[in-house]
Amino acid sequence: MLRSLIATVTTVVATLSAVTAAHAAPPDASDQDKAFLVSAHQDNLTEIEGGQTAERQAESQAVKDAGSRLVKDHTTLDEQVTKVAAKYGVDLPGRPSEKQQAELRKFAAKSGAAFDRAWVPAQAEDHRATLVALDKEASTGSSEKVRQLARDAKPVVKEHLDLMESIQSGG
Repeated sequence: MLRSLIATVTTVVATLSAVTAAHAAPPDASDQDKAFLVSAHQDNLTEIEGGQTAERQAESQAVKDAGSRLVKDHTTLDEQVTKVAAKYGVDLPGRPSEKQQAELRKFAAKSGAAFDRAWVPAQAEDHRATLVALDKEASTGSSEKVRQLARDAKPVVKEHLDLMESIQSGG
């Protein structure tokens, strides 16, 4: 009888521990999810810095305004990325990748119409690539939170692409 009671109590404790652990933390994010969070964060940092450069160095008011919009929207998107990354214990880098930093330096060296001609098409290309990455994560990511983050970011990134294409076409 005592052995039966001890076995029952042990089973109940193990079950309660598993239930409590499951509710205490989200399931682990996959390597793909973690890589997406790091990449999205670095992309946001790049867009924020690039937008600030556009605000200062662009000739066209449309490009300056686009820069302001990127700063605002990517700051908001990055707040969400940072929150989700924290839930999964993903350490985010403090700056863009080396390649992104080189691109930012290239634009920082330009001003006026030369800046506008270089920055706008590069932004269109970057946002097209980001849409592909968002679609991939939304459809094949493991974490529902990370997949939702990708789905939520997509319309904002699409608006930025449309904005850059409109500026390119003189609209």
